[in-house]
Formats: sequence, C-alpha cells, structure tokens
Amino acid sequence: MPVPIARMGRGLFVLFAVALIAAPAPGRADPSGVTWDAKIEVASGGGYRGPWRMNESAFNYVDDPTVAIDEQGFVGVAWADQSRQDIFFQVYEPDGKKRLGEPVNVSGSPRIFSWLPRMVIASGDAGGVYILWQEIVFSGGSHGGEIFFARSTDGGKTFGDPINLSNSIAGDGKGRITPRYWHNGSLDLAMGPQGDLYAAWTEYEGNLWFSRSTDRGDNFSDPLRVAGGRDAEPARGPSLAVDAEGAVYLAWTVGEDRAADIRFAKSVDHGRTFGKPRIVFESGGHSDAPKIAVNGKGTVHLVYAESPAGPFERYNIWYTRLNEGERTFEEPREISSPQTEQFESVSFPALSLDSEDNIYVIWELFPSRGNYPRGLGLTYSSDGGRTFASPSVIPGSVDPALGVNGSQQGLLMRKLAVNGAGAVAVVNSTFKRNRTSRIWLFRGLAAGR
Repeated sequence: MPVPIARMGRGLFVLFAVALIAAPAPGRADPSGVTWDAKIEVASGGGYRGPWRMNESAFNYVDDPTVAIDEQGFVGVAWADQSRQDIFFQVYEPDGKKRLGEPVNVSGSPRIFSWLPRMVIASGDAGGVYILWQEIVFSGGSHGGEIFFARSTDGGKTFGDPINLSNSIAGDGKGRITPRYWHNGSLDLAMGPQGDLYAAWTEYEGNLWFSRSTDRGDNFSDPLRVAGGRDAEPARGPSLAVDAEGAVYLAWTVGEDRAADIRFAKSVDHGRTFGKPRIVFESGGHSDAPKIAVNGKGTVHLVYAESPAGPFERYNIWYTRLNEGERTFEEPREISSPQTEQFESVSFPALSLDSEDNIYVIWELFPSRGNYPRGLGLTYSSDGGRTFASPSVIPGSVDPALGVNGSQQGLLMRKLAVNGAGAVAVVNSTFKRNRTSRIWLFRGLAAGR
C-alpha cells in the first residue's frame, strides 16, 4: 500500500498537537513578500479511509489538489474525490469567484480510483484546460496504474473522453523508493510556446517515460523511454519545463539508493529525443522530489529536498540553477532555513516563476519526520535566485482543527502556480481522520506587482 514518505516504516499515524503559527492576516504581506487574500474552500468530504482493497476500497475523502493560473488571473483547481473515485475541476475568476456552478467530472470512471492530477491552462487561450492523472487500472502486472489525459476546449465546462497514454502493466504513476515504499503521482505535464503538450511519468518497474502531443492533445506519441531499464535504479518524481524556443527540460531522482542524486536531461528537438541523462550534483545525501522551471532567457531553476542521513530522515530544501550557455549547474544552496522549532523537517517542494524572473518556492512542513505534514512553507527570490527571503508559513495553511495535510496516496504533487504578473495560487488538502477533509485555494500577489 503506498503511503507518504513522512510515515514510511514509522508505524501507525499519531496525531500531534501543533500550535498555530503567528502569520500575517489576509491582505497583508508576509516575510516572503506575498500579499494573501482570504483562503477559499474548494471542496469538502468525509474523513474515512478504510483498508486497501484495490478499487473496492471504502474511501470517503477529497485529496490530491493541483493548480494552474493563466495570464489573466483565472485559476484552475483539479482534485480527487475518493468517494466518487474521479477527478474534478473548478475554475475561479480573478476576483476569487467560482466560474462554474458545480465542479466538472474530468475522469468519468467511478469504479476506478483516479489520483494526483497535473494541469495546464494555455496562455492566451482561456478555453484550453489540459489535465493528466494516474488511474488505478489493474492491467495484469503486480501494481495497478495507468496515465490518463483529458482536455477541455471550453474553459473547463466539459472535457473530452480520457486517453490512456501509458497502456502498460508496469504500475504507471508510481515512484518507487524501495520495493515496499513508493509514492503515487510520479508524473508531470507541461506546455510549450507553440501549444505542444509534454507528459512524463515513471512506473513501479523503474522506467521513466515521455510522450508529446503536437495538436493540443488530440493525439500523443508512443511513449519514449528516457531513463530506467533492467539494470538501472528506478526513476522517480519527474518534473518538466519548456523554454521560449521549445527546448524541453526533464529532472527526476531515483529509488533504491540511499545517496540518490537528481538527474537531468534536455531535448532540443521538441521532445523527439533527449540527450544523455546526467547527475546535477553528487551530494552523498538523499536527493528527492525535484521541481524544475525555466525563465525567458533560458536559465533553468531547480529545487529539491535533501536529507544528509538518507531516506526517511530530516530533509531541507535546496536550490540550484543552470545559466544560459553554461554546461553545469551552480553548487546547490539550502534555502529552507531557519525553520520554526515546530517543524522538524521540510520536503516535497514546488517551484514557479513570474515574468520578471522572481522565484517562488513552497514545501510541505513536517512537525515530526514520522507523520503527515501540516501546512506549507514558502520562500521567494526577487533577484533571479541569487538570494532568498527568510522562510515563512503560508497564512492559514496550519490549523490543528483541520487535521493534517491530505496527501494520502503520496506527496509528489504540484501545489503552486504563478503567472507573469506575479499572481500566486497555492492549493492544499486537509484531512481529519473520521471527521472531514477539504481542498483549499490560497491566492496572493507578489510585492510590488
């Protein structure tokens, strides 16, 4: 059964009482320079998760949110409703009002669990919404999982029939750490400047796959294996980015290695082929959950979690960049300290840029390494990554009354989106066992924007 990294090998989940952290009220800038609006409740559900019985499991909660934002400030949110076993979508106006009367069912497979979506909203095309997710189809292998895609051409009011991109029995969408422990949601989706779509995912068996569409999702290429193989460590946690010229960048880590390092590969032919993968930096620690982004000048920004003591121990968030024209990344720097004493570890970052090359990074906050995270941390760079602000807590993301962050099927997610104008959108889920679950949207604006 897949479980979040924060509780692997640590026994049963134990609730920890965590005091609320002092944070600015909505409408005021926090230390990262973001001014936050009041948070929005997107969806709610029960708080029950029964024993794993494949697609017959009794699950009653909402979880797995992801977010995207267009240049006009419209925010799309997609999430999983486990009681209905489907992916749902809602869109919010720039003033925070819901655009759709009711959430739209994207996956349409109520007898099969659908988990951990990724989403793109096309810039300059308010009608184009593209969603990728993991569907727990048991195709004959040892683990269930296929990668599905659906698109909307009317702003999310309706979605076309889902397409199975993987069509394998290898347990697609799983990012393995050891034979017993993995995360679901090991997948990503990105769009290029000409509207080409790029999807990447890993499988339990270890391969990293890539597929592209040159017709905005009508068709996808046969999957291309970028990494993995019979004698290779299993790939895990892919992240995609595309530059203004259409070059595709792909980062990931590996399992079965206590000193895992982040891998990186680039395609200069719009995803037809990739160069030989290379290691970003050999640290000796366990590097996990990378996120990658590229600015308009071609500088590649990368964040990831690093634990000097190996998997399942105390992590921090590290940052590095590859400047245009250079061949190697800068030496990584830790950007998540100092943390408040109420958090023992931070991990699973998300990364986004605005048009002025301001960098936004968020991450999961762990009061204890052996349990689920509570709330989200944030830092910000206003000088292209040379320096970062002191970390802060996103206001309203830590609330003991709401329980812990959700992420019941794994923490490989994309919870952050920023548009060119510096409008920030963050999503999170909360889960209070046997009580309630909720999906939240946090909207803000960067200082000076």
